Amino acid sequence: MLRIGLTGGIGSGKSTVSALLVERGAVLVDADVLAREVVAPGTPGLAAVVDAFGEGVLAPDGSLDRPALAAVVFADPAQRARLDAVVHPLVRARAAELVAAAPPDAVVVQDVPLLVETGQAGSYDLVVVVQASLPVRLARLVQRGMTEDDARARIAGQATDEQRAAVADVLLHNDGSRAELAAQVEAFWADQVAPGS
Repeated sequence: MLRIGLTGGIGSGKSTVSALLVERGAVLVDADVLAREVVAPGTPGLAAVVDAFGEGVLAPDGSLDRPALAAVVFADPAQRARLDAVVHPLVRARAAELVAAAPPDAVVVQDVPLLVETGQAGSYDLVVVVQASLPVRLARLVQRGMTEDDARARIAGQATDEQRAAVADVLLHNDGSRAELAAQVEAFWADQVAPGS
């Protein structure tokens, strides 16, 4: 099994890279998807979040009210650390289950937005970092419906490009087209994942 940690700042194009790797046969374990799964209605994770932050983080249907929770945690580093202490262990445990269930010869790509921030770089055979310039990232996030101020705040709350580059085995640059990014992914796959195949 080859374990690849995939990371990059918000708006860098990580999701595009993960999709390109899945097209080549990789098994994807997406931390963002798992973070939603572990706090779904009826889960111990959601109960723990409510215990930590109160009923005000619940929507009328009993699901997690993400905007309400974000309003609490993104403005206060101590509250964010409190949330991370609840959610991150649950996500890691679920990710470990999915990795264990993968075939022994699988290429497992773990898409972990906060890989650097949570000190997980050493957990993988290869770390792939997707980077894009700040203006490109801001434009993508605004196109997704974020305000520029919100986008800047989210970017500022993550590791820097330099911090991510410092742990990267492979650095993919994504200021250009999807085709240009796909060519970089193809070269990485051919050189480091499936040489000679």
